[in-house]
Amino acid sequence: MAVFKPLGRVEIFINIWYDWNRKSGFAKEDIVSRNIAETFELLFDKNNNVAYRALQELQKESIETDCVYPYMDRLSEMLDSDNSYIRTRGLTLIAYNAKWDKDYKIDEIIDNYLKHITDVKPITARQCIKLLPIIAKDKPELKDDILSALHKANICIYDDSMQPLVYKDIQKALKEIEKL
Repeated sequence: MAVFKPLGRVEIFINIWYDWNRKSGFAKEDIVSRNIAETFELLFDKNNNVAYRALQELQKESIETDCVYPYMDRLSEMLDSDNSYIRTRGLTLIAYNAKWDKDYKIDEIIDNYLKHITDVKPITARQCIKLLPIIAKDKPELKDDILSALHKANICIYDDSMQPLVYKDIQKALKEIEKL
């Protein structure tokens, strides 16, 4: 017996949009571009499940193409959000677009990015730390800045229960980056 998983808002939107545009004669590139724009806006949806699905879609696209790279300025702005979920989404997509960074946008914002190693929210800090090896791999000129920030990180700001976790994340990131 087949089990069908209901589609979420992102999948429904993409399917409807694709069908409508296919019938309207838009080029595939136009469809992808418009879908990226719409999906990008879903990163700010009040429903965190919808926003997370949008993040997953954009992350997947960022692995394969540079279609999210034009949003780097918006992603950089997300790092200053009061909402830790939005900060984390920005951190993630910036890291996944490091390999496409032909305009050195990450170089310009690296200090702000590295501040999130000790983000006020430990979960955001942990995500930031785990993403740093991706940036170091794709942006080797930033490796020393990243290593320095990891070595200087003061994890005493976190509760005793979180400190060991953040410490382990930092040690793992350091090992991965030093191997590059």
